Amino acid sequence: MTAILREHAEQQFAEELAVLAQIDERPRPPNWNISPWAVSTYILGDTLDNGFLISPKYIGQRRLIEIAIATLATDRALLLLGVPGTAKTWVSEHLAAAISGDSTLIVQGTAGTSEEAIRYGWNYASLLAKGPTGEALVPSPVMRAMREGKIARVEELTRIPADVQDSLITILSEKTLPIPELNTEAQAIKGFNLIATANNRDRGINELSSALKRRFNTVVLPVPETADEEVEIVQRRVESLGRALELPAEPPALEEIRRVVTIFRELREGKTSDGKTKIKSPSGSMSTAEAISVVNSGLALAAHFGDGRLRARDIAAGLVGAVVKDPVQDRVVWLEYLETVAKERDGWKDLYRACREI
Repeated sequence: MTAILREHAEQQFAEELAVLAQIDERPRPPNWNISPWAVSTYILGDTLDNGFLISPKYIGQRRLIEIAIATLATDRALLLLGVPGTAKTWVSEHLAAAISGDSTLIVQGTAGTSEEAIRYGWNYASLLAKGPTGEALVPSPVMRAMREGKIARVEELTRIPADVQDSLITILSEKTLPIPELNTEAQAIKGFNLIATANNRDRGINELSSALKRRFNTVVLPVPETADEEVEIVQRRVESLGRALELPAEPPALEEIRRVVTIFRELREGKTSDGKTKIKSPSGSMSTAEAISVVNSGLALAAHFGDGRLRARDIAAGLVGAVVKDPVQDRVVWLEYLETVAKERDGWKDLYRACREI
């Protein structure tokens, strides 16, 4: 059997979803695989009465997840908003997996996303041979979700051109998708809803129109509140990715993860963790997702070019790449941080030297 590089959430956590569905006796909205309570348990993690452990998929404020789930149980769509790296896509995928058992009905937003990606397209060979027919129509992921009563996902909504964004208005307000070529329409069945993600930090975004904003209930996902919370997020995701990629390396020491997280938080906040020294922030977002990437790439270096144990020299290259997005401005910020903070901090001499050598 061919090994899959990245399983969908409903595949990776199929056992957890099956156990929750089996014990879940609470009311379920139409076409939901499990109840809202079970969805929140799946996302936030818990130990069930039968002793089965549900792993947490999101570490943060419980109330935000509850609001998101409750929104999807109504006729309003959900917009997950936040800076890059706050787990918007991650939460979106797991919500769809838990509710519909299918997280693949997705439209990836880019500057080149066309209206057909959200509405429908045509099989042009059939269209030329027979004209516009139902067989020639190619449904979008959103149309399929409407017909099947499932959750559709639109990633990076604000990267989609404004006129294409507004093609969602009729879908979200009327729950129908007109098909004028066939003089008909696709009507959503119960269970259909839409999760969109957007960030308010990156350049090149297209603001949502007021009409479209009104169709969404917005939940802002914040950056982790504490360093301990962010360390736990990084640790869990790195362990999961390491297993998936089958990296022959030891699990990273908690202290190495904490150093990476500390650097990211200090550069993001513009001050040291003790609040005594102000520092400049780089142009990048310094997100939790990038911290995960730094540790994960360090593990790969340690596994294939070291002794399997994550060390300062293994994470140094990833740190420089994550911080220095602008080769002029960010390099000045990074070198200043190394000299004023890292060099003077107890136990960080190895990291300072490794970063200076890059």
